[in-house]
Amino acid sequence: MRILGIDPGLQVCGYAVVDVDGYAEKLIEAGVLRIDTDRELEKRLNQIADDIGVLLETFAPDVLAIEELYSHYAHPKTAILMGHARGVILQKAGAAGLTVKHFAATRIKKSLTGNGRASKGQMQRSIQTVLGLSEAPEPNDVADAIAAALCCANTIGKLI
Repeated sequence: MRILGIDPGLQVCGYAVVDVDGYAEKLIEAGVLRIDTDRELEKRLNQIADDIGVLLETFAPDVLAIEELYSHYAHPKTAILMGHARGVILQKAGAAGLTVKHFAATRIKKSLTGNGRASKGQMQRSIQTVLGLSEAPEPNDVADAIAAALCCANTIGKLI
């Protein structure tokens, strides 16, 4: 099974492609989609849609794993803006007929570290260990996308 993990954003979207064979996970590719922040919102959303479309076409995932929307009471506008990016990504996944799995940030962290309040550094070290990487994944957007994909793999493994 191939999982595409996405960390949505209006400036940077992290992505990770993970293949799962039984309980073994293999990182195929991970990176970021950089969004032109000088453009109007609707053009940035279109860029995200185009870039996600390329990822779907290139890697043909079976499942898309994405973090649920989280809103901090002090920054509600951030959540609303993030919802735009997330909505475009979900629309592209729906149009491609993908199964989409949504995970709360705390569930992703607990899935990899056993602690739903794990730090970014703890998450990066866990990912490095699980995948046998020579270095911890950088930047955080990439690590978050890999974490979403691995959480999905862990969840699917428990369902099989």
